[in-house]
Amino acid sequence: MARRLVEQGVRRLVLLSRRGPDAGGAAELTAALTSAGADVSVVACDAADREALAEVVAGIDKLTGVVHTAGVLDDGVVESLTAQRVRKVMDPKASAAWNLHELTRDRDVAEFVLFSSASGIFGNAGQANYSAANTFLDGLAAHRRAQGLPGLSLAWGLWDQQDGGMGAGLADTDRDRISRSGSDALTPEQGLSLLDSARSRADAVLVPVALELGSGQARAEDVPPLLRSLVRVTRRAAASRAADSGDSLARRLAGLSGEQQRELLIGVIREQAALVLGYQDVELVESDRSFRELGFDSLTAIELRNRLNAATGLKLPATLVFDYPTPQDLAEYLRGELVDDHADGGLDAELDRLAVMLSSAGADRRERERIGGRLAALLSEWNAPLRDSEAPDEADDIESATADELFELLDKEFGNS
Repeated sequence: MARRLVEQGVRRLVLLSRRGPDAGGAAELTAALTSAGADVSVVACDAADREALAEVVAGIDKLTGVVHTAGVLDDGVVESLTAQRVRKVMDPKASAAWNLHELTRDRDVAEFVLFSSASGIFGNAGQANYSAANTFLDGLAAHRRAQGLPGLSLAWGLWDQQDGGMGAGLADTDRDRISRSGSDALTPEQGLSLLDSARSRADAVLVPVALELGSGQARAEDVPPLLRSLVRVTRRAAASRAADSGDSLARRLAGLSGEQQRELLIGVIREQAALVLGYQDVELVESDRSFRELGFDSLTAIELRNRLNAATGLKLPATLVFDYPTPQDLAEYLRGELVDDHADGGLDAELDRLAVMLSSAGADRRERERIGGRLAALLSEWNAPLRDSEAPDEADDIESATADELFELLDKEFGNS
C-alpha cells in the first residue's frame, strides 16, 4: 500500500506499527520508498493506545490521509472466546480505528481508508471476534460519511501473500475451504487494482473479493447465504440427498443391530471428515485417531459439525469434535441421539424395519396391491378391539337417551345445531 501511494505521487509517509523500525522488512521498505523520492518516517506506536497515538498525530504538520490496515487473528468457536481473546482482536481493528477517527476529525484529511474484511459481511466460522471488529470498521466509515467526513471501508477477501500477511499461514485445507465457499484469493496485483478503483468511488463500504462462481464444487451449506444465488453449487442426485437426510439415516439405523449402527455412523463421519480435510481417500481418516491428530482445528471442526447437521438432521454443538474426540466416540454419541434403545425388539423397531423393507422393495403394481391388502387386513384386525369397546357404550347411550337428547344428536349429525 505504501509503495502504491508513492507511485501515485505521495511524497511524505508516516508508517506506524507496534514494532516500528523493528518490524520485519521495515528497513528494506524504507530504503525502497526513499529511493523512489519519498520522505518516510517509521514510528513504533500502538494505535489502540490513544495517548501514544495522539502524540504521533500532533507531530504531523500536514496530515492529508489515513490508511488503517492493521489486523490480528485469534480464531476459535464462540464458546472458547474470552474477554482477553476478544480484546486482542478488537483493539488493533476497532479501538485503533476509533482513535484515528477522533484524533483526525478536525484535521483537513482528504482520505480515511479502513481495511476491513469480508468475514464481517458474509460471516466466517470460528471468527466471531474478527467479524465483529471488521463490522465496526464498516459502520465507522458510514458514520463518518454521515458527518460529512471522508470514509471508506474495504471488506477484503483473502489476499494471496506467500511472503507475509494474515493469509500466509493458511494450510491447504483452509484454502480449499475458502474456495468451496465461492471465493478465491486475490493476488497483490488484483488487490491493488481494486484498491485504486475503490478510492475513486463515492461508496462508504465496498467488498473487494474474487468470486469463484462457476466451479460447481461448492456445497450449498458451505456457501454464505448472501452468495447462494450467485455461486453454482454441486447438485446431488435425489437418492444421495435422501441418504444424507436425517430422516433417512434414522430409518436406516432402525433396521440394524447396535454394532451395525455404529459401523454405519462411523462411515458417515469418516466420509464427511475426509471431505473437510480434502482427503481423496476416506481410509486416511482412522476411526480410533483423535480429530486433532487428523488435522482438525476450530474452523474445520465447525465445518464438520455443519455437514453432520445436514446428514443427521440434528442440531449439534460447535464443540462436537472436541467433546467426542475420535470418530468412534462421535459415532456412539450420534447413535444415542438418533436411536431409541428402549424400542429395540418392540413394535416400533419392527415397524421401522418394515418401513425400510417397503421403501427398498422393487415390487410391481400387482405385488403392491397384494401387500397393501395384507397390510390393510392387519390394520383392521389391530383396530378391531377399539371398535368393539366403543360399540356397546354407543348403543347403551342411545337406549338410555331421552327424546330431547335424541333430537339433539340428530341435529348435530345433520349439521343443524
